Amino acid sequence: MRNLINFILKYHFALLFLILQAIAFFMLINSHQYQRALMVSSANSIAGTFYSIVSEVSQFAKLREANEQLAKENNLLLHITRNSFLITDDKVFFHSDTTFQRQYSFVNAQVINNSISRQNNFLTLNKGRRHGIEPNMGVITFNGIVGVVNAVSENFSTVISLLNQESNISARIVRNDHIGSLVWDGGNYRRATLKYIPSHVELSKGDTIVSSGYSLIFPPGILLGTVQSFEQVPGEGFISADIELSLDFNSLTHVSVVRNLLHLEQQQLQQQNATTP
Repeated sequence: MRNLINFILKYHFALLFLILQAIAFFMLINSHQYQRALMVSSANSIAGTFYSIVSEVSQFAKLREANEQLAKENNLLLHITRNSFLITDDKVFFHSDTTFQRQYSFVNAQVINNSISRQNNFLTLNKGRRHGIEPNMGVITFNGIVGVVNAVSENFSTVISLLNQESNISARIVRNDHIGSLVWDGGNYRRATLKYIPSHVELSKGDTIVSSGYSLIFPPGILLGTVQSFEQVPGEGFISADIELSLDFNSLTHVSVVRNLLHLEQQQLQQQNATTP
């Protein structure tokens, strides 16, 4: 109490001035219509700006939640697409769907690091060993193939991007089912090259390129891009095509990691064939 009294005594002129200013301001506002309207308008403007900022922040948070929910829903759709199943019998169909055996499952993940400007680009995902992620699993989105998991820790994993000169994706031309290899030359992140297409194959600008399904990593039919131009490789019996990638790697936020449930069985069988004289 003594300190308060001392404070008032020490600054009583300043305090009196502020009180008189407040009284004068209040009397001015109440006695003049224009000043009162201006004050109300200014207060509304400030409040409106504040609420607008709060609303935008709130909408941004909701948008992030909506994106995550959309990624989860896309992941569920991948689980039930036809390409996720292996057809074990094309003649007999049962109501219990024993004709179809699930071959692929998918783990939703968020991209927490990504590069597109290097010769060999990588991504980092927020899912790792404890989420079921293993090396050599494919990574995709609804817009195309992202790459292949190359290393995992307990909670994170790194991915060799398709934008990596070590990447080589088995691809198929939808219009005629011919197979080629999709590689990246280290240049434009929206372009890749489809190689080893036999010279007799007919190509057209706009032809759709998808995953062939010939590897143990990716399901068949995952979009890769479209043909923009092509030319005969000099001295070889192959065509090389310039492909516009369907996926914009610069805006990646959420992906799905592909788990081939029959990977081990298929790999063991192919290894047996490889060692057979």
